Amino acid sequence: MTGAFLDFDPNYPVPEPLRSDFGIGAVGAGFIMRDVQLKAYADAGYNVVAIASRTPEIAREVADLRSIPRVYETLEEMLGDPAVEILDIAVPPDKQLDVVRRAVQGRHNLKGILAQKPLAVTLDEAAEIVRLCDSAGVILAVNQNMRYDQSIRALKNLLNRGDLGAPVLATIEMRAVPHWQAWLRDYGRLTLLNMSIHHLDSFRYLFGEPESIYVSARKDPRTRFPHEDGICLYILEYANGLRAAAWDDVWAGPRTDRDDLRPYIKWRVEGTEGLAEGTLGWPNYPNRAPSTLSFTTTRQPGVWVTPRWPEVWFPDAFRGPMADLMNAIASGAEPATSGRDNLGTMALIEAGYRSMQERRPVDIAEITKASPAFSLRG
Repeated sequence: MTGAFLDFDPNYPVPEPLRSDFGIGAVGAGFIMRDVQLKAYADAGYNVVAIASRTPEIAREVADLRSIPRVYETLEEMLGDPAVEILDIAVPPDKQLDVVRRAVQGRHNLKGILAQKPLAVTLDEAAEIVRLCDSAGVILAVNQNMRYDQSIRALKNLLNRGDLGAPVLATIEMRAVPHWQAWLRDYGRLTLLNMSIHHLDSFRYLFGEPESIYVSARKDPRTRFPHEDGICLYILEYANGLRAAAWDDVWAGPRTDRDDLRPYIKWRVEGTEGLAEGTLGWPNYPNRAPSTLSFTTTRQPGVWVTPRWPEVWFPDAFRGPMADLMNAIASGAEPATSGRDNLGTMALIEAGYRSMQERRPVDIAEITKASPAFSLRG
């Protein structure tokens, strides 16, 4: 192969921490912390020094599993440990504001917070988290981890390089049944807030801010608890003409033990000078299934390039948000998934729910101009 692809880095730009010795205190001991985040941090050599959970005996089990030296009965006790410089919070979104408020009030040696996504159930609550961290001088990042999936990072590289030309149409198709956590039963908001948020945030990462969103949704017949949005289909409209659309099917047919109906997530981007398509490996978890990418461009006609990598989204990509936060603390820069940036994703979620309820396209400006939250974005 010659020419344009000789310098193509399929992992671009995977962050490497300038310093990886910051002491991390884990808040929460559920699946995403126990089996994904802490596994990723151990593999990367990050320094997890303590853990606290509302159920201390579970925290002790996780500490034993992941070789964490100290277990604390309460968040306040853990914050009193001078070795804890970063909080990694993995609690339900309706509990996250309270955890952050308590953390910044007694922050001691706290320098940064990595908060789980969604940052909150509503935009106003998310904005309050951003305000609290700003006032306390604590750097806030949000764990929007799909941005760090290997195929999404490589696609961003292609777009930055211009290999696809101007994007014309981008799509994501998901047919996969999530394991909805019990705490979601109280929200009413389901798929758009807790699953589609991955795709909406990735569209923002790849293409910038859309002008409007239209959402059509129906309830999921498998999900028995009350909810507004089960299966979601949505279109983002961009000022330059780009359309980005997704359908997030959390039903995926009458699945049985004998037939899992082959769940998948795939994406495709068509540009004026090229085309890229790929898959996300998450639906096959806990089996290791790397995401994929194939692309072609008029810069080298007739050639399809198919980079591959051994890493997978769950858990390997989860080192990325923490690395970006550590780099922000070390350099004083804004993290890539900062709390301020994440208000854009939360505004998109709010606009999506308004669109769903009022059955019309909603300009994102309807949300941002009416919300004092956006004075925090600078």
